[in-house]
Amino acid sequence: MASGETPMDPMSLPPDLPAPEDDGAASHLPGTRLPGIALPATTGGAIDPSSVTGWAVVFAYPLTGRPGGELPGGEAGWNAIPGARGCTPELCGVRDRLGPLEARGATVFGLSTQTTDHQREVAERLGLGYPLLSDSELRLTDALRLPTFEVEGLTLLKRITLLVRDGQIATVAYPVFPPDGAAAQALELLAAQG
Repeated sequence: MASGETPMDPMSLPPDLPAPEDDGAASHLPGTRLPGIALPATTGGAIDPSSVTGWAVVFAYPLTGRPGGELPGGEAGWNAIPGARGCTPELCGVRDRLGPLEARGATVFGLSTQTTDHQREVAERLGLGYPLLSDSELRLTDALRLPTFEVEGLTLLKRITLLVRDGQIATVAYPVFPPDGAAAQALELLAAQG
């Protein structure tokens, strides 16, 4: 952050935030079975999303910053990447709609390539009532060929929501925009699935 700049409010989204475009990077996912990969979870231990009976909704996001921490590319650079900004509003939106998602029979997860230690701080600070899964080794990302982007040597997930039924991807929301609408979009997709 340059001298004299006001730190960004992680809960607000700039009005000129660039919208991501559908680049076709998720078109292969509907109908795909999740591989049996257990990922470290903020709730302790590891969770294999493919083993969930019924609906699982996986909200994949690039990364969450820490208060006072630097974002890859700096704030201006991060904001300029279509679909990068907005992870905190997305995670909080999911938190705030967790009840309706669970009422539809969904088990909810967040997913990023950040470490579990980083995710645990975020989950505690934001009071998330659902686990965040760490794919820091890119095992699930590579196995499913999830859409990613690179910044400052980091491989980050593009914002995508996977709706999985009994281990098979039924449908996806991609690209997700605006980020704080991810949970509402997932609820609409679940309703459409019956």
